Amino acid sequence: MSIYNRKIFQAIAVVLLALGVALPAVQADDDRDGKYVGKYGGENRGKPLQLGQTNSKFQQECSACHIAYVPGLLPAESWRRIMAGLGKHFGSNASLDAEDSKEITAFLVSNASNRWSAPTAPLQITEANWFRRKHGEREIRSSIWKNPHVKSPSNCAACHPQAERGDFSERNIRMP
Repeated sequence: MSIYNRKIFQAIAVVLLALGVALPAVQADDDRDGKYVGKYGGENRGKPLQLGQTNSKFQQECSACHIAYVPGLLPAESWRRIMAGLGKHFGSNASLDAEDSKEITAFLVSNASNRWSAPTAPLQITEANWFRRKHGEREIRSSIWKNPHVKSPSNCAACHPQAERGDFSERNIRMP
């Protein structure tokens, strides 16, 4: 949307709101050349895990070593790649039997970020541009990552007590 068109839209929106007409929420950078660009250059965390979206096999298997990361943090292709490489899962053999792997993959893919248009499918959440922007030096001091309670950027729960539920709200952050 051009700046001129955006200003016209904003003026119309003000008039309609004054008349009591509700408008759908529109993010200023949602569409550029017909593609979702979003806040982080085509990457978006998408949706948090809803209460009805649980999978006991996923919780059991993934949280045995780390928090069971909310599927909405990555696009479906990332989850497919991660699940296909469980034999060498970040230095560990996290292999599953075929049935469990299929069930967990289906859960992750069906609940993956639905707002990701970047051409990447990172294998780590910490590789995502949105993560780097939110957790870079300007936001988080490097000493935080060295804190024994944090240890690494992949330990979401160290600062986000509701991380397993997909709640990364800034009002709930507890820096150690």
